[in-house]
Amino acid sequence: MLKMKKISTLLCAGALALSLGACSSDGASGTDKKKESTGYPKKAISVVAPSGAGGGWDLTARSFTKVLSETKLVEVPMTVENKPGGGGAVFMAEYATQQKSNNDMLFVNSPPIIINNLKKEGNSPYGYKNTTPLAQLTKDYGAIVVKADSKFKDLKSVLEEVKKNPSKLTFAGGSAPGSMDHLVAILPAFKYGVDPTKVKYVSYDGGGEAITALLGGNADVIGTDASSVQEFLKAGKVRVLAITASERLEGEFKDIPTAKEQGVDAEFTIWRGVFGPEKMSDEAKSYWEKTIGKLVETPEWKKEVETQGWEMEYKNSEEFKKFLDEQETQVQQLLEALGMQK
Repeated sequence: MLKMKKISTLLCAGALALSLGACSSDGASGTDKKKESTGYPKKAISVVAPSGAGGGWDLTARSFTKVLSETKLVEVPMTVENKPGGGGAVFMAEYATQQKSNNDMLFVNSPPIIINNLKKEGNSPYGYKNTTPLAQLTKDYGAIVVKADSKFKDLKSVLEEVKKNPSKLTFAGGSAPGSMDHLVAILPAFKYGVDPTKVKYVSYDGGGEAITALLGGNADVIGTDASSVQEFLKAGKVRVLAITASERLEGEFKDIPTAKEQGVDAEFTIWRGVFGPEKMSDEAKSYWEKTIGKLVETPEWKKEVETQGWEMEYKNSEEFKKFLDEQETQVQQLLEALGMQK
């Protein structure tokens, strides 16, 4: 069905081009030339990060808009809006109901768009099926993080403490209970034989707020995405105890062991992608597919990904949609194992 729509769109575009060409050869008027440049996008584009400033969604939205503007791949103005609440669930409810045909509002997300829809507590009735997935851009990994002066030097020391008394330590993250940061934070404990329902978890709106809580002494440990703590690690403010990758990362994280290296089989990949509204027009969808496809090939984007500590992982709209279907099955299994499925 999508293929037929795409063919139809291309045929229409071809017919329009021929028509305009014919007008031009007969001496096109200023009005005809104006018609040629009235396609999408006409208005400023808003890219929403459904969280506070400083977390992975915020950084992704800002990098995405910055490079698209700098490379002039998008010539209309682009702005980033922060719309925090419920680990993305508040914005998702608004987007799926009030903005479902708004071609000029995109948003970035990651596993929470699936998790929030499947979890038991505070779940969202809306998920990726209420959007138009446009592209996966990058992948990141979870990080278990403490303050630089914490008594905990490695992952096992935290897990041993939690095993003795699951509620003694306060774990925190930038998303709601049962959502991504919560899963990242408690997955090692679960794999270590601790009942995850007894671990104390406090949620904040975005990774930036969770790091502030950690540095302010309001949390003992946070689970977050590795890239969002890179600058704090470099500044000597935090200690990263473990990364949830299958092997060690490079750059700032080259000396940080994985959870697996420390005998805890806790792997968690954090993909990040761009979404449009469920009723997005064929013209807008085609525009973003082509534009993002060009973006990921630019040296500016590759440099930005490296600077942010992410890894390139591009999937086009069709590949991304298929991947999300597979992810939904995996997340459902994980939530069931944790007793957190709806």
